[in-house]
Amino acid sequence: MLYAYGESPFARKRAMKFFVDTAEIAEIRELAATGLLDGVTTNPSLIAKSGRKILEVIAEICEVVQGPVSAEVAATEYKAMMAEAAVLKKIASNVAIKVPLTPDGLKACYALSQEGTAVNVTLCFSAAQALLAAKAGAAFISPFIGRLDDIGHDGMSLIADIVQIYANYPAIKTEVLAASIRHPIHLIEAAKMGADVATIPPNVIKQLYSHPLTDKGLAAFLKDWAATGQSIV
Repeated sequence: MLYAYGESPFARKRAMKFFVDTAEIAEIRELAATGLLDGVTTNPSLIAKSGRKILEVIAEICEVVQGPVSAEVAATEYKAMMAEAAVLKKIASNVAIKVPLTPDGLKACYALSQEGTAVNVTLCFSAAQALLAAKAGAAFISPFIGRLDDIGHDGMSLIADIVQIYANYPAIKTEVLAASIRHPIHLIEAAKMGADVATIPPNVIKQLYSHPLTDKGLAAFLKDWAATGQSIV
């Protein structure tokens, strides 16, 4: 059975959702304060970079962010994955369990989704894999754009293929979560193709604000305002 959403932090929105891909709580707090942040994704590498214990990090993130917070299992075998997932999902109601796109990972995805736990299936590199994840009941599928580009493949075409396949079957509720985003163009192209979510490194999110004409226009406005000698407060 495919994952049913209902009223939960994982329900679909009208606009593309922005997740931040980090385990650094200071960065998450800063972005959450803008109102632009819909969720967080973490992985073993990001947890290791933070230098902190995973349970503490996930718990703190869940206190800051109301949307889905992906916490990834480190195990590769089904029973061990399920044991780790049991610990992680107790942290908070908005924890999404992240599993790799392997036979054992999909088996865990199916079992967890049957329990009503949202699952983010990661390390997706083909449309066939994405179809398997949807059939296993994944709440999110994470195709890795940048890593495909790194080996000479077109990462964006994968997003287009998955979106098209999922659209053919209304029963599929799995959301396409564009991952391994390296620059703003990746994000814009994924949005144009209809990806439901993008998980973005903090530095790329900050790049989205920047445009030389914005800076130039603001400088002109401030110069003209200063010349009036006025003050609003």
